[in-house]
Amino acid sequence: MNSENSKRAGLKQKVTHQFEELARIFLYLAFFFCAVATYSMLLLNKFNVFNYGAALVNALVIGKLVLLGEDVRLGKKYESKPLLVSTVYKAFLFGLLVFAFHIVEEVIKRLVHGEHVAGAFHNVRIDDLLARSVIIFCTFIPLLGFLELRRVLGDDKMHDLLFRTRTTAKS
Repeated sequence: MNSENSKRAGLKQKVTHQFEELARIFLYLAFFFCAVATYSMLLLNKFNVFNYGAALVNALVIGKLVLLGEDVRLGKKYESKPLLVSTVYKAFLFGLLVFAFHIVEEVIKRLVHGEHVAGAFHNVRIDDLLARSVIIFCTFIPLLGFLELRRVLGDDKMHDLLFRTRTTAKS
């Protein structure tokens, strides 16, 4: 009975931790994706509130993809390299993961709308997906840089560096 309670507590703690991580990543990505949606709407002079909804849904889905990539230790072999190398490498790998996800998403959307598999692949706008991937890659560099820095320093040290007041030593 005691081991069952400890398993539940461990599972609850893991779920809570995953939810907190998803919330942090979601907020970061939502900020950038909503900024891109605003830029796009201002550039095209077409305001559509659904662009923000799409940005938020993308932030949530891509945030979950980042967590899945972290869980399978995507880019682990570069974690011993300098932080910049590890960060850029992981941003590239995670960008490829998101690119693949977007291709699958587009094909599924087209299949749902009645296109054949060959037609679905043919009608996917690769230029649009590549542009999104560049934005994702650029967005991932600071995000994964912070995650890598937190991995190296530890949660407590990172939290202290970001949110606590530092006092300077008097000489």
